[in-house]
Amino acid sequence: MPISRGNVIKALEQARQGEKRKFTQSFDLSITFKGLDLKKAESRINEEVVLPHGIGRTQKVVFFAGGELARKARDAGADLVLDREDTEALQKDRKRAKEVSDSYDSFVSQSDLMPLIGKALGPILSPRGKMPRPVPPTVDPKPIIERYRKTVRVRMRDQPVINVMIGVETMTNEQLADNIQAVLDALEHKFETIFRQIASIQVKSTMGKPSKIEV
Repeated sequence: MPISRGNVIKALEQARQGEKRKFTQSFDLSITFKGLDLKKAESRINEEVVLPHGIGRTQKVVFFAGGELARKARDAGADLVLDREDTEALQKDRKRAKEVSDSYDSFVSQSDLMPLIGKALGPILSPRGKMPRPVPPTVDPKPIIERYRKTVRVRMRDQPVINVMIGVETMTNEQLADNIQAVLDALEHKFETIFRQIASIQVKSTMGKPSKIEV
C-alpha cells in the first residue's frame, strides 16, 4: 500500500483545524485520478464499501419483500419494507418514488421482485446508484441490514473523481483512518493498478479546507 497511516492521520489532524461549528461536521474523502478512459466500463468505479466504523449516523435501509421475508425484514429493523403492491403504487406516484429514493441510503430486494422494481423504479434509482441488491426469499435479512448500516457507495460519475463520506468529527482520527483504509483497500482489490493513476487524495470537513494526503 503506497499510502502510510501516518500520512492519513496527519491530513486528518490538519483537516480538523479551523473554526468550530455549531453542528457536527462530516468528513469526506476525495480521490482524483489521471489517465482513466471513462468511456471504458472497466475504468468506471461503482463499488459498495463496508466501513468498519460506519459514517457516524444511521444508514437507512429499504427492503423490497413479501410474505415471510417481509416479516423478517421488519423484525430485523429495516427502515422501510415494501411489497409488490407498495412498489406498484410507487410506480404511479413519481413524486413519492423520488422521496423514497432520496430519503434512504441502501436498497435490498427479494430476487423475484427485481423485474418489477427495474420497470417501476429503475429510472429513478439507477441514476442515483441505488438499484437494490437482489437476495433469495429464504435469506436472513438481519446481517444484510446490519452490513448496509455501515456501507457507502464509492462511485465515479462523468469525471475521474470520487467523493465519499467517511465519518463525522466526533469520531477519532484512528476510526476515520480505518474507514479511509477500507475505501483504499476496496479500490486496490478491484483495480490492481489503481494507485498508479491517482493524481491526488484529499480529506475535508464540511466547512473546512481540503487537506492533502501524501501518497
